[in-house]
Amino acid sequence: MPEWIRKDNKERLKEEVDANLVSLLKFPALEATNLVKHAFSTRMGGVSTGYLSSMNLSFTKENSYDNVLENYKRVSKALGVDVEDMVLSYQTHTTNVLKAESKHRGSGILRKREYGDVDALITNEKGVCLVTFFADCVPIYLLDTKNKAIGLAHSGWRGTVERISEKTFAAMQSNYVSRAEDMIACVGPSICADCYEVGVEVADKFREVFSEKSLESILKFKDETHYMLDLWEANKIILEDIGIDPSNVHVTDICTYCNHDKLFSHRYAGEQRGNMAAFLALK
Repeated sequence: MPEWIRKDNKERLKEEVDANLVSLLKFPALEATNLVKHAFSTRMGGVSTGYLSSMNLSFTKENSYDNVLENYKRVSKALGVDVEDMVLSYQTHTTNVLKAESKHRGSGILRKREYGDVDALITNEKGVCLVTFFADCVPIYLLDTKNKAIGLAHSGWRGTVERISEKTFAAMQSNYVSRAEDMIACVGPSICADCYEVGVEVADKFREVFSEKSLESILKFKDETHYMLDLWEANKIILEDIGIDPSNVHVTDICTYCNHDKLFSHRYAGEQRGNMAAFLALK
């Protein structure tokens, strides 16, 4: 397997591979706190086949429930959490946030979800593992190191424009009295600015909500109808706008499109692909 293609001057993620060849990516900054278990899954170590090969974690992308469940079991073993404790999002590119509690455990994986239109999850309960899904969009990990609370958000371009990471933090403020000075935030593996071309209509959405100074680092002109969009930088700016210290905002060095042999990328493969997942749980 070729080495990871990494972006310079970014947080270097750590890859861990277990005996079943399950490969998980982790942020050293979160690992150093010893407060959470977390990971971003890859394509490796599962039982799915074909273009879903091999660690597909989306039940809607695959006809075999058993294959996907086995993939979850393998990830859960590698991560050290129980499948029964996982709470899965129900993503529709909203900014809705679910307060995940013990009553939600197993939702979306072992039993039907009793909620919908949820792109972000928060909790302060140990034994609840938050799970969100990706194939180019941005995972946002939030950790309140003082009050021991966490948040996990799915931020595509729509979620970024609507500042889902800020709304997730606001939900943590409201429910857990979280403060920006106690937060660690991580912008996870997703499509990078070199690979993410968007049209004028998307660029205009960003012009509506970001300052001219911020836009200089978020949007790069390509031609009259296209721009290159930096979702990593946009989310970093939002997290810093919240008041999180820049030293506590950590940005991935791994692009899903650049590493499409190891990660699913919608921009690369369209619908002929599976989904990866982000996992976050309090110890």
